[in-house]
Amino acid sequence: MAARYHEALPAASNGDAAPRIGPHPGYISSSNQYASELKIRRMLKENGCDPAREDNYRLQGVQLIDTVRQHLNLPVRTFDTACTYFHKFRLNFRDAEYNYQDAALASLFVACKVEDTIKKSKDILAAAYNVKNPEKPAASDDKIFESPGKIIIGLERLILETIGFDFRTRYPQKLLVKVVRSILGPEQGKEFFNIAYAMSIDMYKTFVPIKRTTFSMVMALVELTARMTGHHLDKVKDFAAHRRQYHRPAVLETMLDILDLYVQYHKSTKVGTQFDLNRFMDIKIALNTELEKEFISRHMYYCSRCENDEPSPLTPGSVTSPTATSSSLPGDLSMRRTARGQDGTMRFVFDPEAAREEQDTVAQYYNEEYEEYEVEVEEPIPAPRNEHGEGGGGHSRHAQNQQREVFTRVKVETGTWS
Repeated sequence: MAARYHEALPAASNGDAAPRIGPHPGYISSSNQYASELKIRRMLKENGCDPAREDNYRLQGVQLIDTVRQHLNLPVRTFDTACTYFHKFRLNFRDAEYNYQDAALASLFVACKVEDTIKKSKDILAAAYNVKNPEKPAASDDKIFESPGKIIIGLERLILETIGFDFRTRYPQKLLVKVVRSILGPEQGKEFFNIAYAMSIDMYKTFVPIKRTTFSMVMALVELTARMTGHHLDKVKDFAAHRRQYHRPAVLETMLDILDLYVQYHKSTKVGTQFDLNRFMDIKIALNTELEKEFISRHMYYCSRCENDEPSPLTPGSVTSPTATSSSLPGDLSMRRTARGQDGTMRFVFDPEAAREEQDTVAQYYNEEYEEYEVEVEEPIPAPRNEHGEGGGGHSRHAQNQQREVFTRVKVETGTWS
């Protein structure tokens, strides 16, 4: 028979006093501005999202943000920020735990604060209501917005935790103006810019804004506009050839993501209705041919085997719920950041390297060392019992005579437990 005993090793040797360990400093979260296609797909898979329903909710949510933004006369940078927060929030939480319209309006509410175009939650709710019910408009101080206003404020906290209190965002429209003027000039590029600008709004109905840099997005918009209009493609390529930060695989992936939107949801976009569907399909075929010719992957940093691998099982602290979530390092889109239900405090660190260094330093004081003893004991055989549950006299005496001395063999093994 074997038994195990665990005894903690002393923290100090040679009679020294053990160092005092204070309270745990808490859990660290560090934001990540970008996400790969593989990470996005795995997060959607972990959330159990239906692909068709997910696309529908994403398109309707972005359309709602754009409509309310125009109704309130908010700048386009507020729209960009709101859509970025909306995408990140939906990747962290299941659709069944919230209403996508509430998430869209809450994202716009947070974006208004970040971009210094402050609007009250009731102002945004009233604008959304008046857009849907133009014949019966309601004022922002109406009592019907009290309960939805509390929901928006509650989602605001979750959005802030999702983005890790990192308010950096990208505005491709500002750079788009400069690039078009550099390529075509201020007068010749007006019509060209109008199409590219509308396409930049449609782009936020995809996950491109959380995958690519500003320059890659702008160059994809400019080249795709040139291919759709059939003008200035050579000038665009010449401009890209003289830019050191130009990365062709990133631009190709961005253009194909936008084309997938136009092909699959032709009527749900601004530019899709201006061109024939076959035009988009021909451009998509040409870009795919270039991918095969140059041996470029459709998605950057993509691994088909990694996508098929099952994600690691969730621990009790990593349940995908807005009120009970995990907090492992490094913090990025794949991490659920709410620290409720845990023993420590969630802290947000902007520098990932500093967060890792701090976690490694703290871990040294919370690793517990144990000595493991495995004891084998040989026990006497008990006397057999009869059918009435009583010990048999003769058999019991015979068994007692056959008993051997009990001995103990101790085997000591040393291990480290963390």
